[in-house]
Amino acid sequence: MAIADVSTYLHLSSADVEEIAYELDVIRRDIEESLGAEDAAYIRRVIHFQRALDVAARLMIAGSRSKTGWLVGTCALAYAKSIENMELGHNISHGQWDWMNDPEIHSTTWEWDMVGHSAQWRYSHNYRHHVFSNVLGMDDDIGYRLLRVTQDQPWRWAYLATPLRNLLLAATFEWGIGLHGIRSERERVDTPAAVAVEKRKFLGKIARQLSKDYVLLPALSLRRWRRTLAANITANVLRNLWVYVNIICGHIPDGAETFDPSVVKDETKGEWYLRQMLGTANFNASPLLAISGGHLCYQIEHHLFPDLPSNRLPQISVRVRELCEKYGLPYNTASLPRQYFRTQRIIHGLAFPDWLLSIGRPRRK
Repeated sequence: MAIADVSTYLHLSSADVEEIAYELDVIRRDIEESLGAEDAAYIRRVIHFQRALDVAARLMIAGSRSKTGWLVGTCALAYAKSIENMELGHNISHGQWDWMNDPEIHSTTWEWDMVGHSAQWRYSHNYRHHVFSNVLGMDDDIGYRLLRVTQDQPWRWAYLATPLRNLLLAATFEWGIGLHGIRSERERVDTPAAVAVEKRKFLGKIARQLSKDYVLLPALSLRRWRRTLAANITANVLRNLWVYVNIICGHIPDGAETFDPSVVKDETKGEWYLRQMLGTANFNASPLLAISGGHLCYQIEHHLFPDLPSNRLPQISVRVRELCEKYGLPYNTASLPRQYFRTQRIIHGLAFPDWLLSIGRPRRK
């Protein structure tokens, strides 16, 4: 649908839309002007904590002789990997900390601990997803080319396999991210030679990642290599599942709109802001849960200001929520279980042909 067709938008005048843009710009300016040493100290603390937890978890996995020790170590490793991927890799690659001018904590130099190549992901995510958020045919994150999440996507027989597809996507999410990035790069570059270069980068990253997780680190455990190998596999799967939950709960619940490609033609800044607000959703999370998910429990605020530091999103959310109340706009948030249930209801309901749909809710555009 077009932005002007969204029912929750109809009461706004053009002047209202531009005033919303102005007020959001004020929020951005206030945050940017207040960034400083405390924020820099925050991201450095997170890096040190994540690395220390990673080492401690691996020592526990390799050194403990009990199943309980292995389980605790594996869960700690999964948590450390989640922080590395989300609060660090995802957010640093967004340029949230580029203002520090620290070459080690910069979007152009950070490489995350997963099979996807950071540079390839930055184009597919920072540009295609965030600029064209929820625009059909332009944002590949709509269903990740595997899931049907709106009736505006034509139904195909393959969608009947949605339960299996959905489970495989969740368990192997890092591979989905990696393939997503290389696919976007193939579409972006314009010569076979450039495509070959990007393929080599991707394959090289896969080789390095698999060697580290499944060869080098188990080998360092000597006779206990099986414990380390099993822990690495389990931690990667747990990390993938948690990243999947974070992402889908921010983009697929009821109330998160999708849009027709015509929406981007002559789109004003205010309309772009509205599209981000109407196409995303939040969920409630404790600080420990929030940091492991890159603070994407504040997906609305992240989409409004993708390059502002994640530690400021809770503060920003208070002002964005007040803005939504002021202009009578929905602020889509709920508990994590509720948002997750709503996403799964949509994903599995839309696996069936439209004439069979009977999932007890209005047609999701």
